[in-house]
Amino acid sequence: MSLALHERTLIIIKPDGVARGLIGEIISRFEKRGLSVVGMKMTRPERALAEEHYREHLGKDFYPPLLQFITSGPVVVLCLEGLEAIRVARAIVGPTLAREAPSGTIRGDLALSGRNNLIHASDKPDSAEREIRLWFSPGELLPPSGGSGAASREWLYSDKEKGLNS
Repeated sequence: MSLALHERTLIIIKPDGVARGLIGEIISRFEKRGLSVVGMKMTRPERALAEEHYREHLGKDFYPPLLQFITSGPVVVLCLEGLEAIRVARAIVGPTLAREAPSGTIRGDLALSGRNNLIHASDKPDSAEREIRLWFSPGELLPPSGGSGAASREWLYSDKEKGLNS
């Protein structure tokens, strides 16, 4: 198995997380784990963007309320980078139904709802790529390894994981 050192993922701190003042705590959890922020912005999503982002849920009973919720206020959108960033970020976030999320995860520690669950995290590489392209233009992202944690990589990964000869 090859390790994806420069894998990227999309994170959205939803309107409830922004309104509750949890932006800093949420971002801090990713950074403390070793993921780098390579793109970040605050925005209030337009309905068309929300529809495209959640298009795989079209026709499901929770789709209309989900669109209403995600467009109800500002969100913070992050592009994170790091070793297996998608898997690591989803482990930090916890399961969708916050009441079932274990302690130590963002949802397990800070939320109770299934819909108002603070955060979205891409679930697989093709979703991450599509979602990053939806929310960020290329000029809004730092180049690979250009994020906030680039200097600490030597302390996070073994030589083998960094692609160096041992």
